[in-house]
Amino acid sequence: MIKGLFIAAATLATAAAFLFAPAEKWPAFVTEAQSTRKRAVDTPDAPKAIGPYSQAIVANGVVYTAGQIAIDPRSGAMITGGIEEQTEQVLKNLEAVLKAAGSSIEDVIKTTVVMADIDDFAKMNAVYAKRFAAPFPARSTLEAARLPKDALVMIEAVALVRQDKPVK
Repeated sequence: MIKGLFIAAATLATAAAFLFAPAEKWPAFVTEAQSTRKRAVDTPDAPKAIGPYSQAIVANGVVYTAGQIAIDPRSGAMITGGIEEQTEQVLKNLEAVLKAAGSSIEDVIKTTVVMADIDDFAKMNAVYAKRFAAPFPARSTLEAARLPKDALVMIEAVALVRQDKPVK
């Protein structure tokens, strides 16, 4: 019991020392983790960002994508069709960004799906299920009042990177 309390107190003291000590006083492994660089992903095979954001960011072997909507990357226009067609284009765009990041749809560990109408969930889910295999990524799905460019669906992903590309 006393040994356990001593270990807990030592751990707490060490954590407090890290929080209040200047970074140059931290051990090398801590400063190395803090200074790991990030890189932006930019591919012509997915729609260009329509604001001050990146298509994705890679940091510490993980890729974080921006939400993709059903824009044709060649024309820059929203595709025509319903929820199935839009979901298909969104997943194509997402795959292009993941590939440019050194990842793939198989490496996705979490997705967030935002829909204009949650009543379209079953149709979206049928297209989604064709692209992802078990073990399926964790997923959150929600309805929003309105999506950019009046899209019907937007999907973002978090994935592991297969090969980390150097930061430029």
